[in-house]
Amino acid sequence: MARVEPFRALRYDSAMAGALDALIAPPYDVISPSQRNDLAARSPRNIVHLTLAADEAAAGPLLQAWRGEGTLAVDATPALWWVVQEFTGPDGVRRERAGIVAAVGVEPYEQRVVLPHERTHSGPKESRLRVLRATRTQLEPIFLLYTDAKGRPRKALAPLATGEPTLVAADKDSVSKLWRIDDPAAIAAVRDALADAQLLIADGHHRYETAVAYHAEDGTAASAFTFAVLVNTVGEGLEIFATHRVVTTLPSLDGLQLEAIADGPIAALARVAALPYDHPAFVVHTREGTWVATDQGSTAFDVARLDQVGIGERTYTPVATEAIAAVEAGEAEVAFLLRPTLIEQVQESCEAGEVMPQKSTYFYPKLHSGLLLFPLE
Repeated sequence: MARVEPFRALRYDSAMAGALDALIAPPYDVISPSQRNDLAARSPRNIVHLTLAADEAAAGPLLQAWRGEGTLAVDATPALWWVVQEFTGPDGVRRERAGIVAAVGVEPYEQRVVLPHERTHSGPKESRLRVLRATRTQLEPIFLLYTDAKGRPRKALAPLATGEPTLVAADKDSVSKLWRIDDPAAIAAVRDALADAQLLIADGHHRYETAVAYHAEDGTAASAFTFAVLVNTVGEGLEIFATHRVVTTLPSLDGLQLEAIADGPIAALARVAALPYDHPAFVVHTREGTWVATDQGSTAFDVARLDQVGIGERTYTPVATEAIAAVEAGEAEVAFLLRPTLIEQVQESCEAGEVMPQKSTYFYPKLHSGLLLFPLE
């Protein structure tokens, strides 16, 4: 059973901390060192001073100092939050995505309540555990998916998310608007609607596994929960974008059927996008030419079949023109351009107890960190 509950959010007091735009940041794991420095320079109270503290052990005293001076304060009563992110995707299309911010019970994967779709690594989990021990606060929400064809959580919450949002913050990628909702009937409706839901991790695998590990060592009722933005796979604007591979050395393409495309890589990508997903397909682009690669003898996902090629050293980008430009500039030998992974493929993989190759999905936009925090108290 999924445990989805309201919570008492820890959040910035703008009178003390300043405008939220200067305080938010992307999730810790997508921030480069230079971007971290830029964010830290925006404000001495930007959330990266906690999520990417120069000294992880010092994150706890810093958080307590901010609470002591009133920079951060805990809401008096628990609530759910309705969040809408407005954004322009990598494809140039303007969209919005809606979801719920709530406390979520942490469950080992074996319970089949919360499921992963990607592998994790020990280093990031060790780092997140040190920060969690120091702060006893979940600093960033996890991004979870559920499926409710009737849209019951939206029907309960969206009608109450009217008027001016409680919180608004923006960066170059998106605008987040949040409404605080403490109506008992709406909360009960959401709790009931999601009680039997299976939750899939879109982003935040390392943080979720860290929450499970921390509860195992801490054992308190408070640490039995983390917090998350939960988005319905039906009707809430969820989009998965492709992550293209930029590779230094062209690998062997034995076993793939190759069709040369004279019109170039963008035309080839459009050709691939029009193909059915029952067999893998992707674009191979080099300075010598462009091909559509397929494998009619395989039912593997596109990214899984490409992984079997053994592509070696690579970088990733969600923007096809960036991958193409890297090849044309001689920075790489080949770009593999991919279709977005379907949400049905992610669900199929999770339900089978499998994990997908790294960067199989690109959920955009990333959630903003710093809007709400979840103290374990």
